[in-house]
Formats: sequence, C-alpha cells, structure tokens
Amino acid sequence: MILWFAILAPIMVAEIFRSPMIDYRMVTLGALIPVVEGFLGHPSVLHTVLGAAASLTLVVLATQKRRLLRRQLLGLPIGILIHLVLDGSWTRASLFWWPAFGLDFGARQIPEFEHSLVVSLGLEGASLVAGLWAWRRYELEQPKNRRLLMETGQLSRSVMPA
Repeated sequence: MILWFAILAPIMVAEIFRSPMIDYRMVTLGALIPVVEGFLGHPSVLHTVLGAAASLTLVVLATQKRRLLRRQLLGLPIGILIHLVLDGSWTRASLFWWPAFGLDFGARQIPEFEHSLVVSLGLEGASLVAGLWAWRRYELEQPKNRRLLMETGQLSRSVMPA
C-alpha cells in the first residue's frame, strides 16, 4: 500500500490545514517513511507517537534560525502522523503509545501489511479516485499549478479555500 499514503496524506493535510505554504512533497515523503519498517518484518518506532514527536523535535532543533527550511521540513513529521492515522496504528495502544505499555512492539506485521490483497487493492483504488478528485480540486491540469507543486511542493493560493 503505497498510493494510499502518497495520495491521501497530502490531500488530508491540504483539506485540514488549508495552507498553500506547506511542502506537500515532504508530507508525502513523511507518510511513506514508516513503510520502511515493513522490511524489518514488524512495526517499530516510526509507527508510534513517540517516533512522530521525535521527528518533529529533530526538525525543530535542526532548523533553528532557518525558518524557510523549517517550513519545508515540517511536512515530514506531519506526514508521519498522517501515516499513523491512515494505517490504523492508533488502534493498537501498545504500539501507538510505545513505550507506555511496555517495550515490546509486538511480533505482528506493520498495520498496512495486515490487510488481505482484496482490501489492499480496494484501498489503492480508492486512493486513485481521491487523487483524481484532488487533481481537479487543486486545478493541477493547469501547467502553472502543476509546476508550482512539483518545484516548490506548494499549492496555488487561488485554489485554496478561504
């Protein structure tokens, strides 16, 4: 499940924050970073609130006195948090709130890999539909809007609701 995170995370952030200045490329990257734990065979820190908070802390500390870089990189921890919502990590208290309920992450797979193939394909299909909706919603058929998103990660102010 890659499209589920790559498409839905930036849409959710755009619709919730309604900010054209967020770097949506970083939000997408942040939402995909926890998938790396799939190669470990089990969930780890990136599927926890602590991991998301640590990534936010790292960005804030690393970008002191560099406001523009901070604005760009803040999308990473935001994307990680959105990932936790989209994959259902929040339904596993011992994982989500780790280490509050013990040091064991559990032996199960990362949440996004626990679905059946049919469910996974359905979620990927739903994300494609959402992507088509966002393409129209943010007027990405216009070359100037598409170029702005690709080059800066931002959406045009003209397409953001007041």
